[in-house]
Amino acid sequence: MAKLAFFVGKGGVGKTTVAAAYAVHTALQHTSKAVLLLSTDPAHSLSDVLEKPLEDEPAIMRVSRRAKLTVWQINAEKLFRDFLNKHKQQILSILESGSIFSREDIEPLLDTTLPGMAEMAALLAIHDALTSREYDYIVVDTAPIGHTLRLFALPEDFIRFLDFLELAASRDGILAAHFGGTGRLVGGELLQQWRAMVDRLKAGLADNAEIFLVTSPEKFAINESLRARDALRQYAPPLEVAGTVLNRIVKRGNNCKVCAARERAGRAAQALLKREFPGKKAYVGEDSGAPIMGVDGLKAFAEHVFDSKRLNWEPAPPRVPEPRLKRVEWPLLETPLTLVLGKGGVGKTTISAALGFATRAHSRSAVEICSVDPAPSLDDVFEKEIGHKPAAVLGDAKFRASEMDAVSIYRDWATAMKQAIEGAMTSERSSIHVDLWFERQLFSTLLDSVPPGLDEVMAVFRIVDLAHDKSRRLIIDMAPTGHALELLRTPQRILAWTRLLLKTLAAHRTLTVVQDLAVKIAEVGQRARELLELFRNAKSTHLYVVMLPEALPDRETERLLSALRSLQIKAEALFVNRVVFAKDAGNCTRCRRAHRWQMATLANLKRQDREIYVLRNFQKEIAGKRSLRSFTGELWRLV
Repeated sequence: MAKLAFFVGKGGVGKTTVAAAYAVHTALQHTSKAVLLLSTDPAHSLSDVLEKPLEDEPAIMRVSRRAKLTVWQINAEKLFRDFLNKHKQQILSILESGSIFSREDIEPLLDTTLPGMAEMAALLAIHDALTSREYDYIVVDTAPIGHTLRLFALPEDFIRFLDFLELAASRDGILAAHFGGTGRLVGGELLQQWRAMVDRLKAGLADNAEIFLVTSPEKFAINESLRARDALRQYAPPLEVAGTVLNRIVKRGNNCKVCAARERAGRAAQALLKREFPGKKAYVGEDSGAPIMGVDGLKAFAEHVFDSKRLNWEPAPPRVPEPRLKRVEWPLLETPLTLVLGKGGVGKTTISAALGFATRAHSRSAVEICSVDPAPSLDDVFEKEIGHKPAAVLGDAKFRASEMDAVSIYRDWATAMKQAIEGAMTSERSSIHVDLWFERQLFSTLLDSVPPGLDEVMAVFRIVDLAHDKSRRLIIDMAPTGHALELLRTPQRILAWTRLLLKTLAAHRTLTVVQDLAVKIAEVGQRARELLELFRNAKSTHLYVVMLPEALPDRETERLLSALRSLQIKAEALFVNRVVFAKDAGNCTRCRRAHRWQMATLANLKRQDREIYVLRNFQKEIAGKRSLRSFTGELWRLV
C-alpha cells in the first residue's frame, strides 16, 4: 500500500507550500516511484503554488528531467456525485425498504447538493488513490485544521451511518421474524463493500500514514497546533503526529528590531515544540520575504526544510510605484449583522474582534461576536476561555463572545429528537406496534451518526437564532474561505431540501408523526429563507473580506469575491492585514524585500471597486484589551 503523508495545520501557516515542497522533494529523491500530490482543501491553491493550471483530474508534471509528479485538485461535488450515481439504485432500494417512503419520494433528495461533500469527496479521493495501486507515495494538502479533524473523524461517522443503512435494509427480515416467514437483506453486498472501504481507509491511516503538523511561531498558530494534537489523540485508534514543520521563522535578525523579535519567537517556538513533541521529526522553514512558488522555488524550499540547507530563494519583486495610503478611522458596525471571512490565517478573528472593539469604543451599541469556525481562536484574542454560551469579554458587559460547538449542538438536538420520536411513535394498536418500534430504532440509529457538513448546517441555525435579537450588533467570525462559501450556499440548499421533504411527506399526511414533522420542516425552511434574505440585503448585512498582501492570498481572494458575486452577496470592503510599511522595513534586506512584494499586491488591488483598508504589521500578536486598543488606533485606506 502507498505511503501517506498528511500536512495539517491552521490556515495561513504555509501548509500548501510545505506539502508541495515535500511532494517535489519525494519525487526528486525517488525518480522510479510514482508520487501523487492531492489537495483536499475546497479553496485549492496548489495551482497557484505550482504556477500551473490544473483541472479536476490528476495531471502529470515534470519536476526534473528524470522526475515527475502527479497533481490532483479534487472537484468535491463532481467526485461525490459520481460516487452517489454509481450506487444510487441500491441506496434507493435500501432506504425504500426501511421506511414509509417510496423510491420516487427519496430520489429527488439524492439529486440535490448534499452537505459535507468536501469531506466525503476527500475521503473517496484518498481511498481511490490508495486502492488504485498506481502510487508509491501520496502527499495530502489538507483543508484548515478544523475541517481536517472532521475528515479524520469521518470513517467512524460513516460506520455509524452504515449501521443505520443495515438496520433499514433488515426491515423485511425483522418484520418477517415477528409475524412468521423469512426476509432478505436489501443491498447487503453494497453495504459489505462500503464496510470494506472504510476498513481499508482506517488501515491506511493507522499503518501507512504520517501526519505532519505545520505551524508558525505565532502564539495563535502554536496554540491551535497543540489543540489539534490533542484532538487527533481522541480518535479510535488514536492518531499521532509524526513530525512538525515550524514555518516562516527568521534565523538571522541582524540589526532589524522586527526580525530580531521574530528570531526570538522562532527559537522559543522550537523549544516548545521539542518539549511537546519529544522524539518526533522536527523541520523548520525560513521566511525570506519572497513568495515560494513554481517548481524551482519549491525545490529550493524543500532542500532548505527537509535537507537542512540554507534557503537560496530570493526572486526579485515586480517594480511598481508605491501605492498611496490615507489614514482613516475604523469603520463602525452599522448593520445588525456583519460577516468576516477570508483565507485561513489572514487574521479574520483579529479583524472581527477589532471591529467590535472599535464600535464599543465609539458608540453605545452592544456588540456580540460569534465564531462559527470549527477551529476557533476567540479565546486567544480575548485572553479568556470562550464557550458556546455568550459571555462578556474585556470587562465590558455589552461586548460578548461565543464559539459555536457544532457537535455538541447536534448531540443535544439529536437527544431531544429521540425523545420526541419515542413519544410520537408509541403505537395504540398492537397490529402496528412492531412497525412503529422499527421506525423508532431506525431514527435513533440515524441520529447517532454525526452527519458530514454539520458545521455549515448548524452555523446557519446559529446565525438565525442570534440575528433575531436586534438590540445589538452581531459579528460572525467565519470559517476559512472554502467552508465559508459552503455556509453561504447552505440556506438556499436547505430551502430546496425542505420543499422536497414537504412534497414527499404530503403523501403520508394522515399520520400524526408526519404532520408534526412537516411543521418542523416548514419552520426550518422559513428560517433558511430569512437568513438568505438577510445575507443579500446590504442594509441588514455587511460583509468584510480579510487578506494578506501576498501572492497566494491575493489570488484566492479574487476567487472568493467572484464566488460572492455569483451568490448575489456584496463585499463591503477588503482588509489587507500585516502590511510591512517602508519606514518599518528600514534598511533590513528581508523586510525591504517583503515590502516590495507586498506593494506589488496592493497595486494589483487598486482595480477593486470597493474600499480597501490597510493594516500595518504589528510586531506582537493582537491579544487583550491593550493590544486591541493599539491595533484599532490606526487604519489606512488605499487611494
